[in-house]
Amino acid sequence: MNFYIVIPAHNEESSIGLTLNSLVNQTLLPKWILVVNDHSTDNTQNIIESYVGKYPYISLINVKSTNQHLPGTKIINAFYKGYEMLDDDYDVICKFDADLIFPDNYLQQLAIHFKNDDKLGMASGFCYIEKNDDWILENLTRKDHIRGALKAYKKDCFLQIGKLKPSMGWDTVDELLAKYYDWNILTDESLHVKHLKPTGISYNKASKYLQGEAMYKMRYGFFITFISALKLAYKKKSLWLFKDYLAGYFKAKKENIDYLVSEDEGNFIRNLRWKGIFSKVK
Repeated sequence: MNFYIVIPAHNEESSIGLTLNSLVNQTLLPKWILVVNDHSTDNTQNIIESYVGKYPYISLINVKSTNQHLPGTKIINAFYKGYEMLDDDYDVICKFDADLIFPDNYLQQLAIHFKNDDKLGMASGFCYIEKNDDWILENLTRKDHIRGALKAYKKDCFLQIGKLKPSMGWDTVDELLAKYYDWNILTDESLHVKHLKPTGISYNKASKYLQGEAMYKMRYGFFITFISALKLAYKKKSLWLFKDYLAGYFKAKKENIDYLVSEDEGNFIRNLRWKGIFSKVK
């Protein structure tokens, strides 16, 4: 099974070497790793080049974008810069972050899962972060959700969902659309991936409204947005974020921002979300 991996990287000198080292030591080697060095100003490029010189299946492209970190847009735009360089000879396409350390059997285990289920569209392990000299499960991790840091898609699923959306919420809408098209999603809790930089650590103040905007663009509607925003703010231990999320939702509604999904897809998404909500209150 051919794995192609695209890794967007921006100022990742402290971690990119660890990520690449874990990938070149896989029991099932990827066919292609393409690192997109997105306007790094540190030693990221030199570290990547040292791996390119040793491993023929690792490539590097340098692109220049804004230094501003806007969740979703920047990283997916960088992903596409790499994706456009790939050929079509892949079975699984991965979007990995540049701050992960994978267990040696990671790709091999994903390959087993994909081969055992023809309708498996997406698969991943779980993210762990270091706390008090121990590696613990990252609090945003859920069994029914694949983190944006370590996405792996079967080719047919990736193409059918329209690839990735350059927007906040891309790592949720991809799963919702996969379910819309009757694909399965799997998380393997035996695969412990070390996440060196916890999610959201580099988000700027302007990005805090984008979560609510994303909920609008996924056609959640007000009530599902209200519940989802409250739950997410509670999980992040900041009720102020709840206010920001709702402000982002109403701002997007007022400005009539384009949706990420069709009306039919939106109806499916709302029904799916309501089913999930009601199942948890029974």
